[in-house]
Amino acid sequence: MTTTATATKQFMTSDQLLEHWQGHRNLTRRVIEAFPEKELFEFSIGGMRPFAKLAGELIGIGGPALKGIVEKNMEAYNEDGFSPKTKEDILKKWDEETEVINHYFNQISEERMQETFNLFGQYEFPVYQNILYFVDNEIHHRGQGYTYLRALGIEPPFFWERF
Repeated sequence: MTTTATATKQFMTSDQLLEHWQGHRNLTRRVIEAFPEKELFEFSIGGMRPFAKLAGELIGIGGPALKGIVEKNMEAYNEDGFSPKTKEDILKKWDEETEVINHYFNQISEERMQETFNLFGQYEFPVYQNILYFVDNEIHHRGQGYTYLRALGIEPPFFWERF
């Protein structure tokens, strides 16, 4: 019988994960800024939602989800919680939610990252997997934004310039 000893080594700290996520949020904010006002709310390709709707989804997930995790509240996701009328409305709310994310993220201990949590009463995964989903979802929707910008003849920000 062979026994293998394993040592736990941390790949990334919570602070590094938050910095990584906020880098993506910074880049997504620049994508929002790159859109002309009208196209932000109206332009779509192949039946996909306009980027203002995608940004609204991202705004409605990050902060509220982290608050739910911290407060152990499994309240359902509210897709209609934010109805912006202008790009300025979106950017203002984006910046407010950045602070909400920082506030709640910093209340989640390293140990809680491993806990299973039923996010929005629908997604039962370890906390860290839920957070990685927030980042993945943002990257996915930002890619749609890049497609829209290119179709509009607008050069999107370089994807590697996150700060």
